[in-house]
Amino acid sequence: MIALRSIRQKLVAVVLLATFAALLVSVGALIAYDLRNYHRSLLGDMRTQAELLGRMTSAALAFDDPRLASDNLALLRIRSSMRAGAIYGASGTLFASYLAPGEKYVVPAIARSGQVTIEGNDMLLYQPVIENGELIGTVFLRAEYALVSRALDYLLVAGMVMMLALLIAYLLTRRLGRILTTPISSITEVAREVVTTRDYSRRASRMSDDEAGELVDSFNAMLTEIEGRTGDVMRLNEELEERVHERTMQLELTNNELELAVEAAKSANAAKSAFLSSMSHELRTPLNAILGFAQILTSESLPTTLPQKKEFASHILKSGRHLLTLINEILDLAKVESGTVTLSMEPVALDDMLGECRGMIEPMGGPRKIRMLFPDTTGAVLLADRTRLKQVLLNLMSNAVKYNRDMGAVVFDCNFVSPDRVRLSVRDTGHGLSNEQLGSLFQPFNRLGQENGTEEGTGIGLVVTRRLVELMGGTIGVSSSVGVGTVFWIELALIEPAPSALGPGTVLALGRREPVEAAITHTLLYVEDNPANLKLVQEIVNFRADLRLLAAPDGHLGIEMARAHQPDLILMDLNLPGMSGTDALRELRLDPRTAHIPVLALTANAMPRDVERGMEVGFIRYLTKPINIDEFNAAIDSTLAYADQRRAHPTAGRQK
Repeated sequence: MIALRSIRQKLVAVVLLATFAALLVSVGALIAYDLRNYHRSLLGDMRTQAELLGRMTSAALAFDDPRLASDNLALLRIRSSMRAGAIYGASGTLFASYLAPGEKYVVPAIARSGQVTIEGNDMLLYQPVIENGELIGTVFLRAEYALVSRALDYLLVAGMVMMLALLIAYLLTRRLGRILTTPISSITEVAREVVTTRDYSRRASRMSDDEAGELVDSFNAMLTEIEGRTGDVMRLNEELEERVHERTMQLELTNNELELAVEAAKSANAAKSAFLSSMSHELRTPLNAILGFAQILTSESLPTTLPQKKEFASHILKSGRHLLTLINEILDLAKVESGTVTLSMEPVALDDMLGECRGMIEPMGGPRKIRMLFPDTTGAVLLADRTRLKQVLLNLMSNAVKYNRDMGAVVFDCNFVSPDRVRLSVRDTGHGLSNEQLGSLFQPFNRLGQENGTEEGTGIGLVVTRRLVELMGGTIGVSSSVGVGTVFWIELALIEPAPSALGPGTVLALGRREPVEAAITHTLLYVEDNPANLKLVQEIVNFRADLRLLAAPDGHLGIEMARAHQPDLILMDLNLPGMSGTDALRELRLDPRTAHIPVLALTANAMPRDVERGMEVGFIRYLTKPINIDEFNAAIDSTLAYADQRRAHPTAGRQK
């Protein structure tokens, strides 16, 4: 293909190609239309001639008069295009024939089947002669078919017209194209001279008031800005050279110490990489918190107080539980890939979640002095799986720490993009990602060139993160600038916190009730068919000296025990055998002996519509599994306080 180096040449080429295409289409359509009309006209003329001959020779065929038929065929000589003709009898044998002067064509002795055929430059027509519904003969005509020669003539004329049109278009484009290309050529010349001579004082001339003129003005303004900045850079370079000269001696004195420190750091990094070669960053995050706080607790040089020991032990306990969860999640990776993973969607307080993540992430950035910046409060409540959301946030935050610069920063931000959606973003100050790396970011086992780096990983963390976010009904995205850093963000749905079952006029005691140490003061009835759940509640209540727990495995027995023992509070599971917890509540409310007993729902049905439905049917509180022990105890204390207040003042505590 011919290389077009200038804009003028490209403009001429585009105009010529467009002109050629337009002429080709229009001339081709015109030729095809004319040839089609020629074919139809010739065929129609031959059919008309055959019809006339058939009517004229019907009497000759009826009275077996070949001479009359030949005289009728001789009339074809007035049509120069008719080269031959013939009349056949009813049996198909030749009855009479005609040949144009000088024609050497041999007329077929027997009529052929078919009506119209093309043989070379001839068109042959066989048309039956029918009279009174009976076939009495056949008319044969042979005419000159000049379609090919006609097409060649048209092509010759079309070629000449197209050559002339292209020549005119070329001359006009060469002449008028300068109007468009001259300003651009002027800018090109000035730019070439500036690059060659580094003389930023040159300016291009404005030649028009259109877009090309605006381009010239923008180019000149850019040269002015570059000229000013170049002067500043040169001045700063001179000052920098002076400072460099002054500090060269100081740097030389410390080079030996720095080299020793670098070697020590390399050795430490190599040892750390070898030790962590088989562990993914999903497992290292909680391990870092566990090991860090454990070292503080066991260190003799770092004495801690009893409250600090409790706090550090709490962090170790939380991280250990999360480590077990992560191990199970890695084993469930196949379920995530196949889309069969089970999620427990529930309201999740973002502030509590960030507090837990912060306690596990900050020790990772401590050795490299990476700052962790979190909002003071967000007030957001998300609809998500708590464990999976925590895994997603820890993955993004740990990546931001691992691939950050020393003394960098990790910034967590929360923005409400709509009334029902929130965007959570994690920004780092690392080296950033190129467009090619961004395109391969969510590919399994692709670590984007970090396979031989000091930071270990499996390359599946972001893949799992994206799948989990999508399963929770959210979206994930990333933006990055090389040399600046990377921002990962996820968008999830917002949800209102679970409403309280108490009416607006109800007055409850604030805070937890003080348990009675000497004797049991209240009785709880727990209706639950799952032994593990029942065992958990029993262990929790065992720490309360003021409570006695009764248990029933189904709704029917629970109703009977409520009538017999009159407990102060009933804990009701909803998914019970035989009778659901909702049906059991209705039976309790219909019985005057149990209608006054408050019933608290304790179930794994955690969807917002489940909570609303439970509050509507009459549960005084609605708690979801897994159990939050502090929330569980607070709910029991406040409900028992409400029940005591209602017994002491029946009219004041009654719900409207």
